[in-house]
Amino acid sequence: MHGVHKRKTQRAASPLRALKDRIASVDARSIDELYGLEPVYEPGAPPGGRLMPEEFVSVRCPYCGERFETRIDLTTNDPGYVEDCQVCCQPIEIGIERDSGGALLAVKAQRMD
Repeated sequence: MHGVHKRKTQRAASPLRALKDRIASVDARSIDELYGLEPVYEPGAPPGGRLMPEEFVSVRCPYCGERFETRIDLTTNDPGYVEDCQVCCQPIEIGIERDSGGALLAVKAQRMD
């Protein structure tokens, strides 16, 4: 009789154990998909996981020649934008080139005139 009770307990524990293992192995991507959420940048995420949402680059103003740092927003698909020079206030067209994965390849600063 003792062996029969043990088998019933093992059979009952098996589906519960499988469910526990399944819940324990759920990752962030699966949760996002389950709830219909878009992936976001998470601080502390391992390199190569998700792209950084922004990158700071140094550009040279095509008007005054001074270098300044600018923030490139990598969350949009825009090929460029206009930003005023931080030194001479002239409008600069900032062109953005990305690879097929969305990572920043090059930034080009040119005059608007």
